[in-house]
Amino acid sequence: MNKIKRALISLTDKSGIEQFGGALAELGVELLSTGGTAARLREAGLEVVDVSEFTGFPEMLDGRVKTLHPKVHGGILHQRSNPEHISQCDKHGLTAIDLVAVNLYAFEKTVAAADCSLEDAIENIDIGGPTLLRAAAKNFQDVTVVVDPADYDTVLQEIRTTGATTLKTRFMLARKVFELTSSYDTAISRWLDKVDVSTNEYFKGV
Repeated sequence: MNKIKRALISLTDKSGIEQFGGALAELGVELLSTGGTAARLREAGLEVVDVSEFTGFPEMLDGRVKTLHPKVHGGILHQRSNPEHISQCDKHGLTAIDLVAVNLYAFEKTVAAADCSLEDAIENIDIGGPTLLRAAAKNFQDVTVVVDPADYDTVLQEIRTTGATTLKTRFMLARKVFELTSSYDTAISRWLDKVDVSTNEYFKGV
């Protein structure tokens, strides 16, 4: 695997973010981020490139659209050993994103509140996060994906040793992604199944 040069970090669970981001920066990794995560990293004195600057396209729709852009997903999904992929990246100005550290909106925590409305639940359905995670996990051959702060130390140790992570580690991390996104979607589906459209305020007047 090529050395890790650029990381995209966007976290709801920000535990350990300063140490992880700081260690990556010390290793020469460029940090891309969004919103509150970028602010937290900057508060720790780290240099961060906003995703909107990276893509040349602003965050919009109250934050619903932040990372859904070809420069992000092309940077993650292209196969580094595929000459045609590299040619297309060069043609369209896509640069590699080698590490993705993302976790998801706290949907289950939100809906656990007794007064949670359908509107609140919907706004806490993460779209960009699962998309980033699935893209990075699919391309585990070339991309390291981290969903669990417990894996930060393993990833950092391997980068310190070789500049990259091992294929076995990337595969293990990719499996964790699909376990997470599967359980996340299941939680959403189960909660929505409990919504009674005949009595819920959301549907009145429809």
